[in-house]
Amino acid sequence: MSVEQLVVVLVVVLAVIFGVVRTVRIIPQATAAIVERLGRYHRTLRPGLNLVVPFIDRIKDLIDLREQVVSFPPQPVITSDNLVVSIDTVIYFQVTNPRAATYEIANFLVGVEQLTVTTLRNVVGGMDLERTLTSREDINTALRGVLDEATGKWGIRVNRVELKAIDPPASIQDSMEKQMRADRDKRAAVLTAEGQRQAAILQAEGEKQASVLRARGEAEAAVLRAQAEAEAQAMRAKGQADAIGMVFRAIHDGRPDQHLLAYQYLQTLPEIAKGEANKIWIVPSEMGKVLESLGGLFTPPKSPDT
Repeated sequence: MSVEQLVVVLVVVLAVIFGVVRTVRIIPQATAAIVERLGRYHRTLRPGLNLVVPFIDRIKDLIDLREQVVSFPPQPVITSDNLVVSIDTVIYFQVTNPRAATYEIANFLVGVEQLTVTTLRNVVGGMDLERTLTSREDINTALRGVLDEATGKWGIRVNRVELKAIDPPASIQDSMEKQMRADRDKRAAVLTAEGQRQAAILQAEGEKQASVLRARGEAEAAVLRAQAEAEAQAMRAKGQADAIGMVFRAIHDGRPDQHLLAYQYLQTLPEIAKGEANKIWIVPSEMGKVLESLGGLFTPPKSPDT
């Protein structure tokens, strides 16, 4: 084989290899490829092994079919009360129609970003600052509805829209912090006063119950003391009655004469006078008769002759 023939064979082999390489296309998973034939859309290649006509078919773009997350830079938005807030947004979207995403819009990422900014300004522009800060879920729902409707013709489905941050002006933040601090101090003062009031009520109730219990105890103690004194007096009276009865019986059994009674009477008089309360001692009129009786004890009896 001559050199010219060898060169021809090599050129043909290289052309075949190049044609095979240009014919066989392997598309990765979760990816789609747009094929143009002679400048016009021909078909969409799915993941796996695909064959195209070399030099006639051309792969324009590879479209990622996975859900994508795009965070947009902070956007200044004016609220209904003329305050400028800075809002960061995060968009979760997915390409559902590669052909529409390629031919219906030049750059769908820029389109989504600009649509998000304008929709956000329209939604937040109808809210005041307080509602903007407390209605994130409402803003997210409104943004998702508008974006999903507008991007549907682009072959894009917006799954979620999240507000990453809402930053009011520094002066407003300082005022809000002061207001929150004042509210916290107010709640703390109210709770402290309420606690003190409850403590005072509980203390008063405790003192009241203690007073009632003390009074009840003192009353029961007084009743018990009165019952004990009454029982003691009854026992003493009974003892005295028993003693008097015993003395009376002893005297009655002993049959004392007048002289013995007079002598006992004289012995009893000093005992009567020992009391500290006895300032005056009154001698009964019968004292003379007692003394005469006692004198008779010491006078010898007269003989019958005298």
